[in-house]
Amino acid sequence: MPTILLVEDERSMAEGLRDALEHHGYTVKIAGDGETGLKIAEADAINLVVLDVMLPGIDGFEVCRRLRERKFPGAIIMLTARSEEVDRVVGLEIGADDYVVKPFSTRELVARIKAHLRRSSITSPSVSKVEFGDVKVDFAGSTVKRGGKLVDLTSTELTILRLLVERKNEVVSREQIMNTVWGYDTYPESRTVDTHVLNLRHKLEANPQKPRFLLTVHGLGYKFVG
Repeated sequence: MPTILLVEDERSMAEGLRDALEHHGYTVKIAGDGETGLKIAEADAINLVVLDVMLPGIDGFEVCRRLRERKFPGAIIMLTARSEEVDRVVGLEIGADDYVVKPFSTRELVARIKAHLRRSSITSPSVSKVEFGDVKVDFAGSTVKRGGKLVDLTSTELTILRLLVERKNEVVSREQIMNTVWGYDTYPESRTVDTHVLNLRHKLEANPQKPRFLLTVHGLGYKFVG
């Protein structure tokens, strides 16, 4: 079964989440601060990280940034008590795949974890490779190159790109993206989809402000044109 790392300084919450996740068959490791979380993520085979934003020492944003710099391949779900949208957007921009705003139900978090792990277990996409512009994507190998250099995409970004590529020249609505990527019972705000697509443009488009391949169809959704 997958191994999940909980980086949470509230011990009672961490232990409660651990019990719930172990009940669903997951192996769970707990870190009470960011530095410890980074060490565990490097030393052990971790499939997914649940990461609190407010931590002693380095905060969750910095932990997320360092995990992605160190090529952590798994999904990162951030826990935040902040209501400002800008804080959630920052988390997504630095490499988080999803966020859950406190207070939340354990059922909601478990559902999102299941959705991300289920996505990461898919190894045979209907489109295995694609090239557009100076970008080469190997979905089966989860590698992306632009101009011959590796580009780091989060698992969520790669899944959204694959969905758009598989529906080439078709408009894919935000709701369809949310349903496919997050699951019917777990999808977040549509603004989250916009942020992930914006991140993809910055990583893959020569001019993100005037994209050639990842297009917005106003009022409807997004379309890949290759």
